[in-house]
Amino acid sequence: MNLAHHLNVRWLGRMQFAHALALQEEIVAKKRNDPLFEDQFLLLEHEPVYTIGRTPDRSSLLGSVHLPHPLFSINRGGQATYHGPGQLIGYSIVDLRRCGQDLHKYLRWLEQLLIDLLARYDIVSRRRESLTGVWVENRKVASIGVGVRHWITMHGFALNVCGDLSPFDHIVPCGISNVAITSMGKETKKSYTVAEVARAVEKLASDSIVTLRVAPEAQLINAYSI
Repeated sequence: MNLAHHLNVRWLGRMQFAHALALQEEIVAKKRNDPLFEDQFLLLEHEPVYTIGRTPDRSSLLGSVHLPHPLFSINRGGQATYHGPGQLIGYSIVDLRRCGQDLHKYLRWLEQLLIDLLARYDIVSRRRESLTGVWVENRKVASIGVGVRHWITMHGFALNVCGDLSPFDHIVPCGISNVAITSMGKETKKSYTVAEVARAVEKLASDSIVTLRVAPEAQLINAYSI
């Protein structure tokens, strides 16, 4: 097996946010210490939680005192969002030195992964200019926020599959005023489980990771970090 092309995709079920964050940190540390340690893609579902990225502007929290669930400030880009039951979380821990050190290409790969996934369920989705994430018309169905240390990514995407979307009403999701939040179930009027959709993501991610890689001779292994 060519570990440079392999992606270890795992379904972890329901997990507290703090535990998932600690697991990501552990994997990032392993990858820093061992360049041959394979890239990881963690698929899971969270208990209700809000997160916000590394920004001095916290206006998207609307004060935060009123929030009905815990809040975590984390090392990703972006404003406030909500994670909870009915949402598929994808934490992608990838060495971008194997991918031409191209963060923008990586973000577009995540978006395309979700666009291709939704197409399998007959949901037509798209990107929007200057707004990272995936949209059904002007309704946001998936958010993306990543952190990068020493060219190793963490965090990833949150796809609304089913369930209650009302916790988004307590914040300005992703800092976008008056944004409409939707889900796969809301768009199709069909019932899906997070585990079922995770299985589809596993196949797509494993097959498409090769499009993100660059040839070994083009890989820039260096000590820079962002």
